Amino acid sequence: MGNYLKVHKRQQVISLLELGWTYRRIESETGVRRETVSGYDQQRRSNAAKVTAGSPANAAEVTAGSELPARSLAAVHKEAIIKKLESGLTAQRIWQDLVEEYGYGHSYESVKRYVRRLRKSRRVVGVFHSGPGEEAQVDFFRGAPTLHPQTGRWGRPWVFRMTLCHSRHGYETALWDQKVESFLRAHEEAFFDLGGVPKVIRHDNLKAAVVRACLWDPDINEVYRAFAEHWGFTPLPTQPRHPEENGKQERSGQYVKDNALKGRRFDTLEEQNEFLQRWNRTIARLRIHGTTRRQVWTHFLETDKPALQPLATSRFELFTCGDRSVHADAHVQVEGAFYPLSVHLIGQRVRVRFNNHLVHIYHQEALVGVFTKQPAGTWAPSPGSSTPQEAPYAQRAFVAKLLGRCERAGPALHAWAQAALEERGVRAIRLIQGVLSLARSHPRERLLHAAAVALERRCFRYQAVKRLTEEAAAATHPRRLIEDHPSIRPMTQYRLEAIVDDPS
Repeated sequence: MGNYLKVHKRQQVISLLELGWTYRRIESETGVRRETVSGYDQQRRSNAAKVTAGSPANAAEVTAGSELPARSLAAVHKEAIIKKLESGLTAQRIWQDLVEEYGYGHSYESVKRYVRRLRKSRRVVGVFHSGPGEEAQVDFFRGAPTLHPQTGRWGRPWVFRMTLCHSRHGYETALWDQKVESFLRAHEEAFFDLGGVPKVIRHDNLKAAVVRACLWDPDINEVYRAFAEHWGFTPLPTQPRHPEENGKQERSGQYVKDNALKGRRFDTLEEQNEFLQRWNRTIARLRIHGTTRRQVWTHFLETDKPALQPLATSRFELFTCGDRSVHADAHVQVEGAFYPLSVHLIGQRVRVRFNNHLVHIYHQEALVGVFTKQPAGTWAPSPGSSTPQEAPYAQRAFVAKLLGRCERAGPALHAWAQAALEERGVRAIRLIQGVLSLARSHPRERLLHAAAVALERRCFRYQAVKRLTEEAAAATHPRRLIEDHPSIRPMTQYRLEAIVDDPS
């Protein structure tokens, strides 16, 4: 220890250490550096571990003055190190925190060795038991190298695996992506293959199932939640960084990788799926499981299969969802089409769910409208009416106002705007507004020239008209000063004296 304190200062530091004060707090109160406090703390602990001669423990343990058994320099901070390891911190980060928080004065290697020793002692966790048909676990892992049909290169697809926790029987299929649609369709194929639906499905925090991972209250994907309601199961995300909660699936996926796919290659994804089905039927389900000590298939037929919930009468209709604002004309726009709502919802935010057939609209979790999906540029009929509505009066008046502005700007722009409305319908309204805004930064002549060229080429996109306007500006020749004109006298008629005497 390089620094030596006076007796009263040393006793003060030791007393504060006995009270459990941190090195940082002792430094702020006494002015003694944390490295010095750490040295006295280690000396204090070593002295406390020694046993004097003649004590009851002396005969069995250590004699006075004998050397202590070797221990890690980082062991004095064991509790803090364990907490940081559980938080997922690396040994390098733990060493940095010990230096900052406790004034740890030893090397990073000492912390790394102690962390390695702690990791060898496995953390005790509880065993998750599940009754027949009660729970299944799902996850993705990388499959065998497969030739991609679009890129023509070898790649590793994702393998979806669902494992029943009681019998350990499962279903697996290879996919090229982890999108929501692929994730849900894999669930459905697993249900049909198993002949029923488990009560709970435990899954990792993948994006297709969880929008925001949280230790206490994760947000389930809205589409996945509706899918779970349709099939009658409860989705249960695992805690972040707790793979033991999905342990049966982790071990099952590793078994599929090691026993079925390791060292294999497939020319197509269908070939890999055919192999997985054959492997499951001839090997996986016929094995004696190491934990249950029973044949997987027989155990499934006797316990899990009778306890599974019945299948749904139809497949799940996949939908897209999002937030919308109710316009001043009491309509909501969904993919270019307009759907009427009650006038008291004007200005409110609503939630829409739509697929290729229906549009559902919700306000504060209450269903306020169900409509048949309409093509872009059309208006859905009001409830109770069988004919689609035409554009509302306010919107027709606004379109007429835009056409009037175009006509005042010039015939070319007016003709182009009318053609754009015929070509793109209601989606041309914002387009016309954008083109009119170009008059703020470009002369009217250039805008009219660009509109005429755009009409001739049938260009009804904002960027195309803007580019034509800028090209017209670049083609305009810059103005030059003329030198010969009747009102300009030649320089020879001027004299220096006249220029000096001229008061102007």
